[in-house]
Amino acid sequence: MKVILLEDVKSLGKKGDLVNVSDGYARNMLLPKKKGVEATPANLNTLKLQNRHAEKLAEEALEAARELKEQIEKKSISLKIRTGEGGRVFGSISAKEIADAAKSQLGYEIDKKKISMDGPLKELGTTKVDVRLHPRVTAKLTVNVTEEK
Repeated sequence: MKVILLEDVKSLGKKGDLVNVSDGYARNMLLPKKKGVEATPANLNTLKLQNRHAEKLAEEALEAARELKEQIEKKSISLKIRTGEGGRVFGSISAKEIADAAKSQLGYEIDKKKISMDGPLKELGTTKVDVRLHPRVTAKLTVNVTEEK
């Protein structure tokens, strides 16, 4: 019997897959537990429409991420850090502080886990950090680190 999976089933397939299973497994396991529906022409058409809708949403999300990337790369944020004699820096700037500054200075809500750095910023000057906006879109955010007076 052909069944359309409504959720991921271990060792069988992922949500939306069309799988061929034995009649007993479908009647006793998949259908009663609402893990799948029989692959009728109406259900196949519904699956096709859902897949088209999901592709459209994914394309819109990708386009929105590309637009946000362009906006982010045109701007920069400024952070201040305490320094001692000779320009020696006390402490460092973490991804959380960069995310907070992006929210307050630019108005962009960026998750600190999406900011990728080699380590905390421990030097004065300008640095570019990667911000993953989408699995296929990464923006470079300019961070200016200045001396706190």
